[in-house]
Amino acid sequence: MRVRNRRWVVADVDRSGQAPDVLARPEETAQNLVTLTSVEDDGLGETLGVIWEVEPGAVVLEGMTLPEPHPDHFDPPDRLDAFLDAVRWGAITSAERDLLRAPFRSGIDVEDYQLDPVARALTMPRTNLLIADDVGLGKTIEAGLVVQELLLRHRARTVLVVCPASLCLQWRDEMGAKFGLEFRVVDTAYVKDLRRTQGLYANPWTSFPRLITSIDWLKRPRLVQLLRDALPPDGIPSYPRTFDMLIVDEAHNCAPAAGGRYAMPSKRTEALRTLAPHCEHRLFLTATPHNGYRESFTALLEMLDDQRFARGVDPDPAALRRVMVRRLKSELPPRWDGTPRFPVRWVEALEVTYSDTERGVHSDLVRYGQLRRKAAERDGTSAVAADFVLLLLKKRLFSSPAAFAATLAVHRVTVERGRSAGTTTVPSPSVLRAAIEVVDEEFADDAAQELATEDALVTVGRTSPVLSAEERTLLDRMSAWADVVRHRRDTKLATLIGWLDHVVRPDGRWCDERVIIFTEYRDTQRWLAEQLTAAGLGGDRLSLLYGGMDPELREHIKQEFLHSPAQTAVRILVATDAASEGIDLQKQCHRLVHFEVPWNPNRMEQRNGRVDRHGQPAPEVLIYHFVGAGWETAAAGSLEDDLQFLFTAARKVETIRDDLGSVGPVIADQLVEAMLGQRRRLDTVAAEQRSPTRTVLRVERELRERLDRLAERLHESRTVLGVSPERLQRAVRVGLDLARQPGLAPGVLDRPHATGAVWTMPALTGGWARASIGVADPLTARPRPITFDETVAEGHDDVVYVHLGHRLVQQCLLSMRAEIWATGGPGGGTGRGGRRARLARVTARLVPDLASEGPAVVAHGRLVVTGADGHRLHEEMVSAGGSISEGRFRRLNVGEVEQLLAASTDDMAGAIMRERLAGLWPQLAGPLGAALEQRAQDRATSLTTRSA
Repeated sequence: MRVRNRRWVVADVDRSGQAPDVLARPEETAQNLVTLTSVEDDGLGETLGVIWEVEPGAVVLEGMTLPEPHPDHFDPPDRLDAFLDAVRWGAITSAERDLLRAPFRSGIDVEDYQLDPVARALTMPRTNLLIADDVGLGKTIEAGLVVQELLLRHRARTVLVVCPASLCLQWRDEMGAKFGLEFRVVDTAYVKDLRRTQGLYANPWTSFPRLITSIDWLKRPRLVQLLRDALPPDGIPSYPRTFDMLIVDEAHNCAPAAGGRYAMPSKRTEALRTLAPHCEHRLFLTATPHNGYRESFTALLEMLDDQRFARGVDPDPAALRRVMVRRLKSELPPRWDGTPRFPVRWVEALEVTYSDTERGVHSDLVRYGQLRRKAAERDGTSAVAADFVLLLLKKRLFSSPAAFAATLAVHRVTVERGRSAGTTTVPSPSVLRAAIEVVDEEFADDAAQELATEDALVTVGRTSPVLSAEERTLLDRMSAWADVVRHRRDTKLATLIGWLDHVVRPDGRWCDERVIIFTEYRDTQRWLAEQLTAAGLGGDRLSLLYGGMDPELREHIKQEFLHSPAQTAVRILVATDAASEGIDLQKQCHRLVHFEVPWNPNRMEQRNGRVDRHGQPAPEVLIYHFVGAGWETAAAGSLEDDLQFLFTAARKVETIRDDLGSVGPVIADQLVEAMLGQRRRLDTVAAEQRSPTRTVLRVERELRERLDRLAERLHESRTVLGVSPERLQRAVRVGLDLARQPGLAPGVLDRPHATGAVWTMPALTGGWARASIGVADPLTARPRPITFDETVAEGHDDVVYVHLGHRLVQQCLLSMRAEIWATGGPGGGTGRGGRRARLARVTARLVPDLASEGPAVVAHGRLVVTGADGHRLHEEMVSAGGSISEGRFRRLNVGEVEQLLAASTDDMAGAIMRERLAGLWPQLAGPLGAALEQRAQDRATSLTTRSA
């Protein structure tokens, strides 16, 4: 039926129990509350309750009506084919589990291994997956494919992504650019804008179907309360769930911390435990699922699927294989032509000959740390505070004089004010540890990280004993050195500049090579920019990325670095960890320099993953670390000895990447011990031997055979759907014409030896203008040509790949699918759909003589299978037909109809034949309609039997 200009089916009828007042209104009858469920393309799950007797404009659409041919209103064959493709591509094929749609609605070159999660998802009534692939394999793409497929099958509508703060924008951009899905980032600015536009009590968690938020923002008490307000009042999960799908990126960050018998839940853990039960489907993404502690790992699994797993209970291997997708780069076989899927990674050392002055500063810092710890022990205060200061200052000394000077100055002020100001309240151990732990959290804003560090130093200063004379002397000496060197290059930077000259400016001439330099600290980044500019390596050749910068500027700089060196001048990118996490920078760069070694192995691997990932065109990736000259024989406790330990740790990370989740924390702990002078050698043998990768995470793979099956499945799906560049272009051409929009014009691709068709996007008007989003070059803002052939766009930014999920294609398909509800020929009156038809939905086409003995007629229908509650379960196209002999209809079987359609041409029958067919329609309409109804019933029965 049609209600309020939309199509619905009846889900329930509730007759009023109140008798009508026949004395006051003799014509009044009992009223009925009719519950309706939408069958519109964009109305999955939408329900409407109306009082049928008083609902204006409600029309019952009974039976099936075929379009009536008119001699002057036949569609050209290719025009009708475009309409049929629109209906076919928009059908919800929930019953066809082997049919994949999401890969064809994404602007990516999908690898066969990336299909595994979405293939598993279609076999699971409730999709709970732990996607634990190696760094750089494309977990975001795999999650996007699952989301897209479940949305297309109407198994999900609302999606919530929880990720580190630095990845929120990356998720939003990836989902929009690669899958055509609009997501909104829930943060402080979003909540303020929401309340300004929708009122003070607007809840952000119910404001849009697809949301992204950071785990550290979600865990705040006020936000947790807003989340509880959006959940069922008693906190008990109800059906349908509040959110259809939950995606947790870097899920290991939400696992409880574990170092003993029990896993201690963090605020992140508690926030996720509050949220997860209210989500129907759950995807947890992490490259390091197991940190070596059973309690922590099983707690993470329980949050993923509490029906299969429980805290403290060893997971059943079969159940774990069911939910966990884990592939390592080293395990994936080469491509069909023998070429490797990923580049080879090499770790190399940049040797620095440090000056005696620099070694002396390091020695002063070590001595200062020893004195502080002894003073804390004598004073009865916390040695944790003294160790924290030493480690903090060492990190910054190993980074740059600028970072060291800034932190040393803050420390000196806080330690002198802390106890000398007469403060009587000393922070408790728990408060002290909390302040210190905040410093190690991941920040999306470098300024916030610096502020957290200052706050920690203030807290530490309140616990520190008064400075001794020797300590003041050491501070004076270190401060004097830092204040001088912070305005010039030190020995390490001089080494870097010499290396950069060799790589990006050989013989004084700039080449096309590019380099990324990573640092943890904004102070170091500023200093590097100043000194590189002074060395002639700045200007438009140098760009900076840091946390907290303007998003538009950040995107512009990223695009400059991703574009070809022939198009942009930038050759050196200096990035902080806060700005770079989640950014893919591999297209034009395969060299990465760690200006300092991160003490967190996971962070180091995240940095490396910016260039060592899916889509890296170079055959090798080169990673560089600094070491002191003579580091192999360095004296214990010396500057070279400390740097040697850090370099050894960096190399160890390369060899245990498969075990990083469990061995990484051991490396981090031993790094701390070494920097405190409590360890000289790195020892991970025991951790590697008990690694869960060798036990819990080891699964039977048979990867090559599974990848072959997935590739074949993708090929079969492409064949069934009939997706091709030519058919996509035809759908857009017809859709634009139906909407009275200007058509596509042939374009030119300014590329040597370019092949394949490209088109120029027309100037679209009205609501269609949104279809042009993303066509302009993100760097120059000039419009780019578009192509429907993925091979033309593969590996290039100078053309836009318009896929099945692209806004332009979707807008055109919607325009054509609207013709389903229109009746009457073009130019006639409005039909039962309430709008004038623009398509006749009838054509007359020629077939070879061998394909048919005479004229034949075929009808196509849209089969919609609904459940008892009226919700759509499945859609597909069905066809039925028959031959015409002596003016009579003889039904053809399914195989004969398929052969007839396969043999048909794009040549239209002549006017005389069209007129004769239209004249025979009264005799053909009844039996043809009956044949189509019978075919639909047969197919519905088959689907019901299969699903039972």
